[in-house]
This record gives sequence, structure tokens and C-alpha cells, in this order.
Amino acid sequence: MIELNEQALSYADRSADELEQLILSLCRIPAPSHQEDARAEFIREWFRKIGGDAYIDEAKNVVCPYHLEKDNPVIIFMAHTDTVFPDLTPFEPVVTDERISCPGAGDDTANLAVLMLAARYLIQNDLPTSTGVLFVANSCEEGLGNLKGSRQLMKDFGDRVKMVISFDGYMEGVTHQAVGSHRYRVTLRTEGGHSYASFGNRNAIHLLASMISTLYDIKIPDGLGHTTYNVGVIEGGTSVNTIAQSASMLYEYRSDDREGLSFMENVFEKAVEAYRSMGIEIDVERIGERPCSGNPDKETMCRMEKTVSDIVERYAGFTPFFGSGSTDCNIPLSMDIPALCPGVVSGGGAHTREEYILRKSLRPGLKIGMSLMLSFVK
Repeated sequence: MIELNEQALSYADRSADELEQLILSLCRIPAPSHQEDARAEFIREWFRKIGGDAYIDEAKNVVCPYHLEKDNPVIIFMAHTDTVFPDLTPFEPVVTDERISCPGAGDDTANLAVLMLAARYLIQNDLPTSTGVLFVANSCEEGLGNLKGSRQLMKDFGDRVKMVISFDGYMEGVTHQAVGSHRYRVTLRTEGGHSYASFGNRNAIHLLASMISTLYDIKIPDGLGHTTYNVGVIEGGTSVNTIAQSASMLYEYRSDDREGLSFMENVFEKAVEAYRSMGIEIDVERIGERPCSGNPDKETMCRMEKTVSDIVERYAGFTPFFGSGSTDCNIPLSMDIPALCPGVVSGGGAHTREEYILRKSLRPGLKIGMSLMLSFVK
């Protein structure tokens, strides 16, 4: 790891108030997945004002190249711009002595702000690097964003990328293994009818409930990693006195093991075919797919993990835990590119409207972000 010198430490301390203000500014710009345009434009202009040659690509990623030459290897530092919340009305953060509270404040707005200020330190001091660097505020990490921004980066730079660091989550944990998932919209249709006059006709809601019960009866064999499934949304019907003609659900399964994903895909397809064999019309649309980890170089991953652990220990005073998760790193990890996802703030309530970050974590968090960048680009 690279310990920060006096100049870097002074920069981090001087920038603490500015970091808070940047978080507040970003929180006020709505950015649901696929609708990050306003936040992306704000970030691009911010990078341009501090001397970065930033642009917005076709996936709505804000990309700021640094020492990037035509063919040199690339390290990517990224944090996602989108939030899990669909709101297009601006939020107003609530600031207390201890917290900044706002939907999306920790996931991933504060991590994004740390990335921006850490990148500014390198750019404005023109610090040397051994590779090309991309500072990226990427789109579509959440939910049905389906990692669109990360996929675009790997499409554009994948054969050159030697490492990816994605700032996401809280500094207490680091994601180093990708949890893959398949997500579906499943719609059942029947003849339906009047609840009294047509009693006996098949009810799409009843059949969907039966199908859900079947899917929840699945027994996952041992040895397939941590494999899960969930029905997250159900919809259907017309009125209390109508036999439902249509009902649908959003269904997903996840696993940190490729064989686990394959097992779930197989049993899901068999369940669908079993209900179709009863003469039920079923439409299945895969609306999301995230891959598991491939086989990134173990020695490189171990070095990266130790570096992150040492840096968090140095500037936050504790050792982070390492685990599996579904993040922007899924894409590079599936391509055997070493990647880690550390958080650089502390807080809680992610994916709830009570989400918050701890103000006291921002100063050490910026130091962690800066040290991570300097350690990996040396």
C-alpha cells in the first residue's frame, strides 16, 4: 500500500467540507437507473472544471481518461451514478451532527463523491502512473439497470483492462466474488370471466400462486455455493368480481457458483414447461442477467485484497470483511479480470428511504479512496 504523504493528507483534510457539499449536491439530482442524464451532465462538467477531459458514452457513463494512451493497459476506478429509487422529484438531504440522511446517500452517492475528489488530487497534481487510468461515474448498477454501464466499459476497454476497483457499499466490507443472477417477468393468461356467471373458469392469479408455490418447493442440493430465489413483485386481475385473465410476477434466482445458476435455470424452465403442459399460456421474459465470477488470477486478487485491507486498517482503524455480492465488478470478474468492490464511507439503511451516511466516516473515507488509487496506479 501507498501511505499518503503530508501533501495528500493535507488535501484530504482541507477537502472534508467540500466533500460533504458535493454529496449534498449529488443527492439533490434524481438518478434512477436508465435516467441518470442530469447527474451525469453535472459530473462531466465538474471533471472538466478541474482539468479532466471527461465525456459521456452511449451507456451514460461519465468517463475521465487519465494518462490514457492508445494501447497502454488500463486500470478503472468507478462508482455508480444511479440510485435504486425511481423518484424523479429531487430529494432534500437531512443533515444532523452525526448523519447525512437521504435515499441513495450511501449507495452510491457518497462513494461517488469520494471517487471524484480522489481523482481530482491525481489530475491536478499530474501524478505519474504505470498504466492508463479511467475515472468513471457509471450508469445502471442497480436492479434492472443490469450493469449496463459496466458492460459498456468492458466492451470498449475490456482487452486492455488489467484491474477494476469499484467504490460501492460501506467501508466495513469488500466484495471480492460475484453473485450471478437471472431475472424474469413471468405472465400467465387464461380465459377469465365473471366471478359468478363464469365460475369454474381458470383464474390466472390462482395458477400464478400455484406456480410460485412450486418454485418455492425447490430443494437446492449441497455443493452449489450460496444459491437463493425470490418472487419480488406480483400483479394481476381486474376487479373483485372478475376471474383474472392475466397475472404476472418478477422472479429471480442468484448464486455465487456457476453450477448453482445452471441448476436454478434448469428447474425454473422445467416448472414453466410443466404448467404449459396443462394448457396454460405463459410468457417468460428474461429482464436481467448478471454473471458469476470467472477465474481471475488468484495471486493478483490476493495482492489486491491485502492492499485494500491494509489501507482500511490504516485510515479507518479496523479490518474489513470480504464476501460475495452483486456489483459492477460482476462483469470484469466474469471475464477473468481482477476486480474488487470496497466501500469508502460508513452508514446504513441502504435501499431504504431512511438511508444515511456517517459524517465522521467521510474524512477517513477520502483518505482510503486516495490511497487505493495511488497504491494501484504506482
